[in-house]
Amino acid sequence: MVVHVSAITPVSLIIIGVIALLIFGPKKLPELGKAMGSTLREFRHATKGLTEDDDDVKKNVIEHKDNDQQTK
Repeated sequence: MVVHVSAITPVSLIIIGVIALLIFGPKKLPELGKAMGSTLREFRHATKGLTEDDDDVKKNVIEHKDNDQQTK
């Protein structure tokens, strides 16, 4: 099942928040939010590194092809 971003409405976010509050309680909820934020930040940092590595590989391939064409 594919969930589109437009399917997440403010009402659904409120419902999710209320359910999380009931499950975890008001004391644990800020800790969970902080943990989720740091996890998201680490994930973004890791994926940024992967895309930069991919760009470097593409540049090296293009440079290698250019060098091969110049030597011929």
